[in-house]
Amino acid sequence: MANTARTLFVTGGSKGLGAQIVLDSVRAGFDVGFTFLNEDEHAEALIQQAKALNESSRVLAYQLDVRDPDRVEEVVEAAIDEFETIDVVVCNAGITRVGMMFAMSNEDWQDVLETNLSGAFYVCRQFLAHFVSNRFGRFVHISSIANEGMAGQAGYCATKAGLEGLSKAIAKEYGRKGITSNTIVLGLIDGGIARTDASGKAIEYWKQYCPAGRLGEMSEVAHVVHFLGDPSSGFINGAALHVDGGLSESP
Repeated sequence: MANTARTLFVTGGSKGLGAQIVLDSVRAGFDVGFTFLNEDEHAEALIQQAKALNESSRVLAYQLDVRDPDRVEEVVEAAIDEFETIDVVVCNAGITRVGMMFAMSNEDWQDVLETNLSGAFYVCRQFLAHFVSNRFGRFVHISSIANEGMAGQAGYCATKAGLEGLSKAIAKEYGRKGITSNTIVLGLIDGGIARTDASGKAIEYWKQYCPAGRLGEMSEVAHVVHFLGDPSSGFINGAALHVDGGLSESP
């Protein structure tokens, strides 16, 4: 195994935080595969941006609904075939449905659960054989401080807490195979999914009480992804790394 991870795969990579991870990874010299749900124009625009940043990096987009395990299998096999190897997998695809629990429909609950948690399971399961064969692999899961509970976000909170359990299970099952699985627990990130849904009062509260005194930047999250994905970070496994400016207490 080379001493540097070179290929990164991001789910939900066509816009927002996922797109920032794609661009920063290309800038850092990675080849990148990313998935998108139905935003063909966003995916193509991102590929063009990436090429402008680094012409030597390969960037490929794959249409994928992570809720569909059969399609996950097709896409993962295609990515491994086209890139020959994948070193780092970032489970970033996620949605939220805002509303109090008593009014939450079964459909909204299932959509969030299947996208945020089952989708990550399907993707990781499909990559495991490849990682085991290589005796190297890095899973990075994008979670949130909502894992501690938040009013109006029951489904999102449940799935973000579940991601940490999933990640720790992978770490314990496959750590001896050279595979790590870690979670990034995000605070309010400018441009991220939580920032998009946050009210003005929530943003002001964050700025007032967060020790950093500001929202996080998406590029800061990408930096942590690269740190956890590096071969030299192999003794960090099953961890939940808080990237929240110090507002929440670390576990």
